[in-house]
Amino acid sequence: MPQLLHLDSSADLDSSVSRTVTGQFSDVWHAIGPDHSVIYRDLHRDAPPHLPTSALHWAPHLRTANEVASPAAEALQKELIDELVSADVVLIGAPMYNWSIPSTLKAWIDYIHVPGITVPFDGPTRPLEGKPVVVVSSRGNQYGPGTPDFGADHTVAQLKQVLGTALGMEVHVVTVDLTLATRVPALAPLAPQAEASLTDARNSVTELATRLGGAPASQQLG
Repeated sequence: MPQLLHLDSSADLDSSVSRTVTGQFSDVWHAIGPDHSVIYRDLHRDAPPHLPTSALHWAPHLRTANEVASPAAEALQKELIDELVSADVVLIGAPMYNWSIPSTLKAWIDYIHVPGITVPFDGPTRPLEGKPVVVVSSRGNQYGPGTPDFGADHTVAQLKQVLGTALGMEVHVVTVDLTLATRVPALAPLAPQAEASLTDARNSVTELATRLGGAPASQQLG
């Protein structure tokens, strides 16, 4: 049974672009067949607490004698890691907040990025090696090559480093630019480009969900 882990982190519960696009991916995944299940975790509505202790940065056997985590914190970390490892595909909604990721998503990362468990340290521990992860990142402005703010997006770069370089996952990035074009007067002339960016993102997640979900060839052609 192919399983998708779907994470959203936007604080906008009414008109979030990242939630809209991840929702389309999830809908396409569901439509492939009744055996395509989804585990959904809303990191805003049910925010993971910040790490209560640095002990959780390490596998238990790598902690010092004075690094102790509470049973509740240990249980939450195990739950989040087990959920991630069990998924066949991971989907993450990651809007840009102040040129970086939402703090709720960062807290989740701090629980699942653990040397000796999910990251190699004293052995070849990398259970997420090759697992596909789709990152949907929405940004209020433009950050691509040739734009004035190129290089100022610290959302995608951070997630590629953690998910790809450290955890060894196969990272697919879908970006949506100019989400503030209908709200910020200075960006209003770029509204057509914003609409085109959203359309491209919708098409991209549809293709990715279909392909990563292993849809039959006839369904992919459709």
